[in-house]
Amino acid sequence: MLATITTVIHVIVSIIIIIAVLLQVGKGASIGSSFGGASSQTLFGSAGPATILTKITYICVAIFMLTSLFLTYTSGKSRTKSIMSDVPVTTAPAEAPATTPPAGLPAQK
Repeated sequence: MLATITTVIHVIVSIIIIIAVLLQVGKGASIGSSFGGASSQTLFGSAGPATILTKITYICVAIFMLTSLFLTYTSGKSRTKSIMSDVPVTTAPAEAPATTPPAGLPAQK
């Protein structure tokens, strides 16, 4: 149950990281120009997009690393319970020797 919740958080944080990285300003580019020509400072405030998106990215990366470590730790534990542990063990019946020869082969005397 806890691993399932952690996996869901892991996937959501992964998507947020992808979006935050794609929205960050590249060298010489302005994110505001893609939203109708507004400058990036007026779009995200006077600090610009780097501060907000950088903080979001760092926080999400920290959460991503923690969930990765937790999922790795929980998957590495040996399982002692199996879905087949309640099934009774059966053995195959011993085969009796064939008394008739296979089709197409002559009978041995």
